[in-house]
Amino acid sequence: MKRRCLTGAALVILSAVLFYASRTELGQRYLKGKTDHVISRSMSAPLPERQGQTSGGEEQRALIEEKEEPTIEIPPEKQRMIGLKSVIVAVRPLERIIRTVGKIEYDERKLATVNAKVEGWIEKLYVDYTGRSVKAGEPLAEIYSPELVATQQEFLNVLRWEKQSNEIRDENVNRMLSRDAEAMLAAAKERLRLWDITDDQIRSIEESGKPIRTLTIYSPVNGYVIERVAVKGMRVMPGEKLFDVADLSSVWVISDVYEYELPFVKVGETATLSLSYLPGKEFSSRIDYLYPALSGETRTAKVRFIISNPGDQLKPQMYTNVEAKINLGKRLAIPDDSIIDTGMRQIVYVDRGEGIFEPREVLLGIRAEGFREVIKGLKAGQRVASSATFLIDSEAQLKGVTPFSDHDH
Repeated sequence: MKRRCLTGAALVILSAVLFYASRTELGQRYLKGKTDHVISRSMSAPLPERQGQTSGGEEQRALIEEKEEPTIEIPPEKQRMIGLKSVIVAVRPLERIIRTVGKIEYDERKLATVNAKVEGWIEKLYVDYTGRSVKAGEPLAEIYSPELVATQQEFLNVLRWEKQSNEIRDENVNRMLSRDAEAMLAAAKERLRLWDITDDQIRSIEESGKPIRTLTIYSPVNGYVIERVAVKGMRVMPGEKLFDVADLSSVWVISDVYEYELPFVKVGETATLSLSYLPGKEFSSRIDYLYPALSGETRTAKVRFIISNPGDQLKPQMYTNVEAKINLGKRLAIPDDSIIDTGMRQIVYVDRGEGIFEPREVLLGIRAEGFREVIKGLKAGQRVASSATFLIDSEAQLKGVTPFSDHDH
């Protein structure tokens, strides 16, 4: 009796071992495509589904070489629960908006400096404070210069000599003296003009026969006095600056653009500028100049705009909001929400229908207002998940579903 029990137990153990071996062998043959000769000879009968196949058949080799794409299944009920949506990959017009801050500056091409051309002393000051509005031709100051008075006196002496030479009766002598007097008179007039004595002033000197005591300095442009050095009674030397005048009929706006945005910024692009000082009002301008150097501290480049300034509403040192819309043309693009960025690669989940989603690595290009350009990995007409992508990715990670690194579509 005891021997029978031992024999029965041995048969049960042997049957279990053979069953496990046969199941393991079947799994290996299904996943790895092993051929029939690997099966242990101890198995009495071949499996029905493998009968009639040869180990070298083409169908067997195709099964071995086939590589199944990784996918994850999300039933429609679960999709509705997590708010999953998908969009069509399409070629669409892209636009990048660059927003920055600018500061109003003087138009450097409309700055003027008033200098003294003779040595002297300021006797009278018409503009006695900084910020005053002046017109072109408006007097700014009067300078007394002994050297200028002496030059005018020489001019008057030459003028008298010319008149006396005309009274000589000898025609030859008269002609010779008149010619010399005219040359000296022209040289004296030119010297006065070089010292900013106007033709009207020279004519007044001729008519009165007296030199002008002071030289009047006039504003060369319309604008505002932004710097005043001149003080009443001050001694001035030739070349010394007395006033700086700025014409504010147009102003510059200098903005900073980050280094990574520079490829999209080109001269001639349109921008809209607004100020908190003038709510609801916008100014349109074009990029006039892109400065050639970057700031080492902020890694930004300066961009210049020119704005007309009627009524002098825009004041230097005011801040402005700048918004430039850059047209990037038509490109294959997907929404930003469709992308899972791991830091090493970018992944999207392609909707293959019937709740099947395939993780796919893509190569992305420029970013534009909620969209990213697709360079490689997708084609127009395909659908990708556009919301709840992080939930899909979490499910895929739990199930060990990852995209092929060398997947090519």
